[in-house]
Amino acid sequence: MVRDFCDREVLPVADTWVAREEFPVEVIRKVGKLGIAGLRFPAAYGGSDGDMLSVLVALEELARGDASVAVTIDVSATLCGELLYRYGTEEQKRRWLAPIAQGEIIGSFALTEPEGGSDAASIRTAAVRHGNEWVINGSKAFITNAGTPLTGLTIVAAVTSRDGKGKAAISNFVVPSDAPGFSVGPAYHKLGWRASATRPLYFQDCRVPAANLLGVEGRGLAQFLWALDLGRVGLAAMAVGLMQACLDLSVGYAQKRRAFGKSIAAFQAVQFKLADMATAVHLGRLVTYHAGTLVQRGLPFKREAAIAKLFTSEAALRVVDEAVQVHGGYGFMEDSPVSRYYRDAKVLTIGEGTSEMQRLVIARELGCG
Repeated sequence: MVRDFCDREVLPVADTWVAREEFPVEVIRKVGKLGIAGLRFPAAYGGSDGDMLSVLVALEELARGDASVAVTIDVSATLCGELLYRYGTEEQKRRWLAPIAQGEIIGSFALTEPEGGSDAASIRTAAVRHGNEWVINGSKAFITNAGTPLTGLTIVAAVTSRDGKGKAAISNFVVPSDAPGFSVGPAYHKLGWRASATRPLYFQDCRVPAANLLGVEGRGLAQFLWALDLGRVGLAAMAVGLMQACLDLSVGYAQKRRAFGKSIAAFQAVQFKLADMATAVHLGRLVTYHAGTLVQRGLPFKREAAIAKLFTSEAALRVVDEAVQVHGGYGFMEDSPVSRYYRDAKVLTIGEGTSEMQRLVIARELGCG
């Protein structure tokens, strides 16, 4: 279903909206109507009672079409939606999760700040309780799904208290897009994911009801670290989809392109490139689905999420490079599909934690450091 949708609705027009850096509102609405954002959530909240592997298959196929579409759904469902489902009150789930699951709105997740990203515990955005409200002040940077016509809410991480040594206690808040004191800056011009909406956020005495606190006050760090682990598995699936697209395009091009009287697919130099690409896709899918299986079974998955994200994102860089090489001069052209995948691949080694952070996580999970 998702593959057919991408072949029909995404691939034919993706290069157009990417060239315009235009958020594809109508396509995202159509993806929502397919129920992809609600695959893992219960029917009581508008979901499909599906499993994590179904989510990963869907994200892989969406990324095969266009990573901008895939990351929009990934952030809305896997970060924002999963946080609401795991930590939200019944009222929060019915008010916010159900519209996300049914594709009526998309959600955003605001953690990264101008002063830093990987050092998530050092955030400066602060929230102070005033009666029945929380007042938020600060700013966020590089926030996906910010400021679109479909964005209904943003989950915002903010410091709510500090101990005697200055250590911050972080809490998460559901901030509606129309909250007073909340504003969105202009869109960034990015190397890749050009059709996804990425903007800075500003909070100037932004007021939200006390009921918009997500989970227990001061437990926000544990909440978003869990969400980031889950998000890494989602990004790994996106990397697999991108690699699969590059492999498919490269095989097709190599079989049609002729040189020295035969197709270039007959040359061993090209065959070896394609074989290495296929191996990367296969291994990437295995490590990603293994991590997804652990998630589905409720088992620890932090290390496996980091491994999947690290391997697939760095493999994607190698695969897109080989795809451009197989396509030769055509691959270097702006209107070549592989050039779009080439640009989209780099951020996979940065988003949801850099490759360096993944190596640190893996080492710590091994008992080192």
